Amino acid sequence: MTFKVLLQYILPHRFLSRLVYWGTRWTFAPWKNWLISTIVRNYDVDMAEAAQPDPLAYQHFNAFFTRKLKPGARQADGDPAALLSPADGRISQAGKIVDGRIFQAKGQEYTAAELLGDDASAAPYRNGRFVTVYLSPRDYHRVHMPLAGTLRETVHVPGRIFSVAPFAVEAIPRLFARNERLVCHFESPRGPFVVVMVGAILVSSVATVWDGLVIPPYASSIRRKSFAGQNITLERFAEMARFNMGSTVILLLPETLAELDGLAPQQAVKVGQRLGVCTREN
Repeated sequence: MTFKVLLQYILPHRFLSRLVYWGTRWTFAPWKNWLISTIVRNYDVDMAEAAQPDPLAYQHFNAFFTRKLKPGARQADGDPAALLSPADGRISQAGKIVDGRIFQAKGQEYTAAELLGDDASAAPYRNGRFVTVYLSPRDYHRVHMPLAGTLRETVHVPGRIFSVAPFAVEAIPRLFARNERLVCHFESPRGPFVVVMVGAILVSSVATVWDGLVIPPYASSIRRKSFAGQNITLERFAEMARFNMGSTVILLLPETLAELDGLAPQQAVKVGQRLGVCTREN
């Protein structure tokens, strides 16, 4: 075990995340300008596509980090049957779920039941498909709908807040099923699907378009929230949530809902880009 991986186990995750949460919202100009300039420089952030292209015009670091893009900077694939990428970033892994097990990296795997918080919710995805997208600090951090769907339920699953950078994903067993996360269950005309917002160290904060800030507070037990009868329906490509700091999105699909294209690990993707094709509606 490397020292960098060892640190992931011994650092006070939630304490550090709380500090960073407040630090990224501090409006003191020298502080926020230094933070923003450091990220723009070190990660070569493309500010030309941002609705506000001046990085120092943002009120605080988190406003910069969750910045809107200019109209037309991202567009949905023209095929209405195309399954869309929910986020900018890189494919961590993608493919078939085998008997409920999802491949993480280099011999690491976890189960759909662990990820979603219970066996019953995982049943439709037992032999389905999954796509895992890693968002780095340079990426656009708003998450969009891969296809149209009606929100059924969210499940806030407590856990650790390990880094989700490639070094940690390769070294820490069942990482995505251990980190704090928000599971969003949707129903589409083609069947159910799940978008999982996985938190990461520094800050592990998630906001949705229907509920605002959801994480923090951090959970000590599983928290379920039903949206049955509320008719919260989001169109394909619509914004659904955002990460306050970087993380990972995992998409789960039933076996008969869609077929994935040949997605390769570390392949760069953008919101709205085709990931596969959906089957025809029932």
